[in-house]
Amino acid sequence: MEVKAITRFARISAFKAREVTREIQGMPALLALDVVRFSPKKAARLVSKTLATAIANAENNNRLKAQNLFIKEAVVGEGPTFKRFQPKARGSAGPIRKRTSHIKIILIEQELKQEKKAKKAAKTEAAKPEAKS
Repeated sequence: MEVKAITRFARISAFKAREVTREIQGMPALLALDVVRFSPKKAARLVSKTLATAIANAENNNRLKAQNLFIKEAVVGEGPTFKRFQPKARGSAGPIRKRTSHIKIILIEQELKQEKKAKKAAKTEAAKPEAKS
């Protein structure tokens, strides 16, 4: 089951936000949330909000456990650019580009290896016939 959350028109350039999303690719969701919360970048705060939203969507809408969620995809795309001008010397003007970005995080549910082993062991125990004495 895939769950996604998108933050659109975030006021940060996609280039800066991609640094943070590259760090959390493929991590368990709760571990990635801790990593992002302790990052000193502005983009980390925006990615953290998006990740928390994706986890909440998974828990409330799809009844998934947060411990079983992994980040499948964390993508930052470019949004529209606001174009402004700043006065320069001798009556000229210099362009200012205020960039925006769209942050998309997709989570998938994967059971942890320990839980898989426990379920497999329970199935084999149930399948064994009891020995008669």
